[in-house]
Amino acid sequence: MGVSLKDVAQRAGVSIKTVSNVVNNYQHVTPAMRAKVQQAIDELGYRPNLTARHLRKGRTGIIALAVPEFGNPYFAELAGAVVDAAARHDYTVLVDHTAGLREKELLVSQGFRSHVIDGLILSPIHLETEDLMARTETAPLVLLGEREYEAPYDHIAIDNVAAARDAVRHLVDHGHRRIAFLGSRTGRERQPAHLRLRGWREELAASGIVPDESLVVVTDGYGREDGAAGMAALLDRGERPDAVFAYNDLIAIGAMRTITARGLRIPDDIAVVGFDDIEESSYGTTTLTTIAPDKEAIARLAVDSLVERLSGKPVAEPRRPRPGYRLIVRESTAPGPATALPKDL
Repeated sequence: MGVSLKDVAQRAGVSIKTVSNVVNNYQHVTPAMRAKVQQAIDELGYRPNLTARHLRKGRTGIIALAVPEFGNPYFAELAGAVVDAAARHDYTVLVDHTAGLREKELLVSQGFRSHVIDGLILSPIHLETEDLMARTETAPLVLLGEREYEAPYDHIAIDNVAAARDAVRHLVDHGHRRIAFLGSRTGRERQPAHLRLRGWREELAASGIVPDESLVVVTDGYGREDGAAGMAALLDRGERPDAVFAYNDLIAIGAMRTITARGLRIPDDIAVVGFDDIEESSYGTTTLTTIAPDKEAIARLAVDSLVERLSGKPVAEPRRPRPGYRLIVRESTAPGPATALPKDL
C-alpha cells in the first residue's frame, strides 16, 4: 500500500491539513513547519496523487500540444520543452499531429478532445481569424507560430520580422548583395513565411539594396527536399545569388546540399542562413548559421498562460509576449568558431 497523507502527518506530528497545505504549496505555512513536513515526506517517499488533485478541481491534469509536423526537428524539440514546462505544474502533455491540414486544425481547435484535456497549445498553419472567432470550445487556447491573428487568444511568438532582418543584416555586413529568400509560399498573404519574407524585404531596403523578387523562391513545403529543389530551380534559371536566407533550417540544409552538388562552395560562393537552430544545424559538414528562437521560453510562456487561465483568475486578453532569439553564426556564413548574438526582446 502506498504512503498516505495520514502517514506523513503521523511521522511529522502534525495534522493532515498541514501536510496537504505543504504538498499543495499553500502560503501561510511557516518555514519550520514546511521543513518538518518535507522531511517526513522524504523519509517515507510520499508521492502526491496528482490525478486525484486535478479531479478535485474538476480537471483532467492533461493539456494538449498540436503541431503540424512530427518530422520537423523544431517541433520535436519544442514538444520536449513543453513537456518539461508542463511537468513543473504537474500537468501531462498529449501531443497531437495536424499534418498542417486545415480540417485537422479545425478539429483540434474546436475541442474534439475536450473530454480529455484541460487546455490546448496549437501551432496552426492554415487556420484564419474567422475560424478562431467561431470557436465555441471553452477550454483555454494558446497559439504558437508565425501566423498573425486578431482573435481573443494568447499568442506566443518571437518577433519574426526583427529576427529575419538580423539574419539578412548579417549577410549584408559580410558583403553579400544578391540575397535570395528560399521558402516562400503562394496563395494567401498570411501564410507562415510572410513575416520572415517581410523582414528580408525591409532589411534589404534599409541597407540600400532593392529587393530582387526574382530571388524569392516558392517551395511546396518546408523540408530538406523542398530546399534542395528550390535551390536547384534558382540556379537552373541563371539567378545565382551570393547568399541565401531560408525560411527554416531544413530548407537551408536542403539548399546547401544542392549548392555543394553543383560544385559551389559555402560560404565562399554562396552563404546560407537558416531559422530554428535545430540540432542538425550544428553537425553538418558545414555547420549552419541560423536564428535560434528561445524554445524553452516559448514553451514556458505557453504553459504558464494555460495554467493561469485554468486557475480562474481574471486575465487581460489577448496577450502577445515576445520570447527572445539569438543569431548563431557558424561556418555557412563565417568560417571559424560559432558565436551567438543574443536578441532577448
